Amino acid sequence: MNYYIGLSLAASSGMDSGVAVLDEDCNLILLDKLYTMNDVMFFFDNYPSLKYSKICASLVWDRTMLNGKWRILGKPYQLVSTNPLIPNRESWTQRYSSRGCEYLKSLIEKGVEINRFEIFLTRQSMHLNSCYKERSPADCKFLQQALKNEWGIDLPSNMMPMSQLEAIVGAILAMENTKDPTNIKLISKFKDMNVIDVIKRPDLALCL
Repeated sequence: MNYYIGLSLAASSGMDSGVAVLDEDCNLILLDKLYTMNDVMFFFDNYPSLKYSKICASLVWDRTMLNGKWRILGKPYQLVSTNPLIPNRESWTQRYSSRGCEYLKSLIEKGVEINRFEIFLTRQSMHLNSCYKERSPADCKFLQQALKNEWGIDLPSNMMPMSQLEAIVGAILAMENTKDPTNIKLISKFKDMNVIDVIKRPDLALCL
């Protein structure tokens, strides 16, 4: 039996990362919060079914604080520094952090299948994006209800941490990548790892 693991990595140990594990029948068998990379390493090093698991780990946004408010606000939307009058000091155009990349590569070398995903793009592709501010309580509640009502995933009624919900999205993407690879597209590579997304919204019968 295959297991599908979603890992929502936070930008630093001060924020919680989420991990979710789904089985072949889309049953949520494990849900947890991790903080430091040591926590992440301890989890995977002691997970007994790692060789039977497919993993999707989110890209980590680079939250480095920079000098100048306009740089902080413009960073997520700046693709490349093309204007010679705006030098790329302190790597302010770098949108993603390399946190966890070395450990994930070590798992790949052991034969574990790992892909990366961009959580906001994947939520849009799966029609899980909301009209609320990203990662706000309202957005969190919307995503929880959508996963529960539309995807049939058994979730509690009380509000769950956003990191765990994002990890569930990654686990669903890992499942879709295995069961219907024709619905998966490669959107980029990051640190020699594939960044994937769905072409169209997966069949809801996947989990119902």
